Amino acid sequence: MLKFFNTKIGRLRLIAFLEGISLLILTGVAVPLKYVYHDPSLVKAIDPVHGILFLFFILNTLSVGIAYKWKFSTTTWKVLLACIIPFGTFYVDRVILSRMMA
Repeated sequence: MLKFFNTKIGRLRLIAFLEGISLLILTGVAVPLKYVYHDPSLVKAIDPVHGILFLFFILNTLSVGIAYKWKFSTTTWKVLLACIIPFGTFYVDRVILSRMMA
């Protein structure tokens, strides 16, 4: 677990995981509760958390991209795109980020 805090890629992987979970909770649980049961309380609670994690993910992706000299046309855009697609951060973690830590 400490390996995630020791490197920039490790921190990005941790933020990607948290951002992915928050997106799934928001779109899979909170939004349906809001529209089916007319209860927006969970959206009001999760939305700011997801927003902060989203911004952290974008800033960390750009920081890691600069530090590791990623080419925007091959790597950075894929990682950035992943944060707006449900399950995208998990896919990028498995396919791109985990291989960079090895």
